[in-house]
Amino acid sequence: MLDDIELKTAALLVIDMQNAFIHEKGTLGVSGVDTKRLATIIPAVRKLVEGCQAATIPVIWTVQEHFAVDASRARKKLAAHTARRKQVSALAGSWDEEIVDELKTLAAVNPSYVVRKHRFGAFFETRLDMLLRMLGTRTLFIVGTTTNACVETSIREAYLRDFDSVAVLDCISGVNSDWEQSAQKVWKQYFCETANSSDVLSWIEAQSAPRALGYGHMLLMVQDMKQSVDFYVEQLGFRIRPAKPLADGRSFTAFRQGIALVAGREEGHRQVDHIAFEVNDVRKMRDRLKRANIRFFQDLHNGPYGLTVYVADPDGTKVELYEVGATA
Repeated sequence: MLDDIELKTAALLVIDMQNAFIHEKGTLGVSGVDTKRLATIIPAVRKLVEGCQAATIPVIWTVQEHFAVDASRARKKLAAHTARRKQVSALAGSWDEEIVDELKTLAAVNPSYVVRKHRFGAFFETRLDMLLRMLGTRTLFIVGTTTNACVETSIREAYLRDFDSVAVLDCISGVNSDWEQSAQKVWKQYFCETANSSDVLSWIEAQSAPRALGYGHMLLMVQDMKQSVDFYVEQLGFRIRPAKPLADGRSFTAFRQGIALVAGREEGHRQVDHIAFEVNDVRKMRDRLKRANIRFFQDLHNGPYGLTVYVADPDGTKVELYEVGATA
């Protein structure tokens, strides 16, 4: 299941790992809730957060925040869930509101990834949706507390926004095991996939190994550039895209459909100049290819799409491998 998603479009959402809900002296603890049960997930959450941060997966933290006087909630005629507690939880600026000590330094790695919320849902009237769009996130790994309130509400909100979501079960805790089991059955049926943190960490390791991410383009050598461009544009409806000129000065035309043309083909010669693939770590890929005694046309250099190498496949076809954003 995890093989269907990509590391570069994933994020980890850590929900409300705060003193109010986990520490024995926090609001839930002083209200009679077994916070030891809630706190059992801390080591697994910490290990998963560290794994994600090491792999440059964004780790986003929600912090639930309330005010002593809440005029909106005060309009309710029926008692809110807060009435069942000895105090208002996670008051703004209080120790109760703070992320637990075991995770506080990890949350401080990137303060811009801390999202404050005032109700159960991580998305409800927060900046989370825009933040995820800015990061290019399509998959959310969801962890935190509590299972049947903030976590479940956020899972449902993510589903309604068409995110691919994975609930990491050994990193989610609640106040009642029976409720948790029912919730997980509903999640699996309707809203998300489920996994354990060991599965996610194994997936991160596999995704972080040097590998091709996807097809980049194919460069075809042609005899008559104008005639070939006219064929692809006028007959097939291809669209020309702006592209940097080739380093060797050959006439060159690139298309948005994934191929490009270069002059220089002679009668009877091969037409494919090279095919290209984006990779996640071109330096590690290059080292692996060197150890395997793969033939290189050109070693690491700054190409038009990023740091690039050109190698030969077993049949001698030139293969370009590039990492976007990397430079020599």
